[in-house]
Amino acid sequence: MPNKQAYTKLSNGIEMPMMGLGVYDMYNQEAEQAVLDALAIGYRLIDTAAMYKNETEIGNAVRKSGLSRNELFITTKLNNTEHGFDSTLKAFDESLKKINVDYIDLYLVHWPIKGKRKDSWLALEKLYKEKRVRAIGVANYLIPFLEELSTYSSIIPVLNQVEFTPWLFQKELLEYCQKNKIQLQSYSPITRGKKFNDPRLVSLCKKYDKTPAQIILRWNIEHGISAIPKSSKKERLKENFDVFDFTLSKEDIAFMDSFNENFRICDNPMEML
Repeated sequence: MPNKQAYTKLSNGIEMPMMGLGVYDMYNQEAEQAVLDALAIGYRLIDTAAMYKNETEIGNAVRKSGLSRNELFITTKLNNTEHGFDSTLKAFDESLKKINVDYIDLYLVHWPIKGKRKDSWLALEKLYKEKRVRAIGVANYLIPFLEELSTYSSIIPVLNQVEFTPWLFQKELLEYCQKNKIQLQSYSPITRGKKFNDPRLVSLCKKYDKTPAQIILRWNIEHGISAIPKSSKKERLKENFDVFDFTLSKEDIAFMDSFNENFRICDNPMEML
């Protein structure tokens, strides 16, 4: 029996799974198999992007899974090379064609590209108003980008996907998103394993009898943050999903919040201002 998934309601009223599979740096058969395995385990959110060059494989897995489309939540993103109003609309059509589904659940601006953010966002609003996508949002938008967006948008993004971990605890961004009803979602949430040996984390693993990945992912969930850890290994997929049967104490959540050292794996979006 698959594990029970937790859901969150986005600001436009649609439900989204809290835990998903990120498929960055997976290609061909590996990508397809990882999605099939994840869906069998109980994942219902799959996060891809035009930049990942695996949208076709993700779509193949979705169809082979035998699950009905309305059980799944599929996210894809606008590539950095496709920004601008008309090119964004065209890029969306391409993604839809590659994934080969009737609709996309969530379409995101992948990175805040200088000088093109406004036109790209207005194109997303058009897609949403035409009901071609169920929800629109952004990725890698820190507070200055979100504030800029608010000056020209007529629709608030339902979600902001950023790098977010106990070692990159962006408290002000989390509070800003909560205040503005923007769901925060973390990519690379388990630091690609780079912080698994942190003695503070190891002590919590012993206390809760859980793995480093499980403790970190649960910390995300406790903060109301959706997480999309990436793995193509079946055992890791199971491990990452097995975080709904325990809770962290308030003291331990606060303890993990204190791990922050502005540790980044990916580029700092502020360099795009």
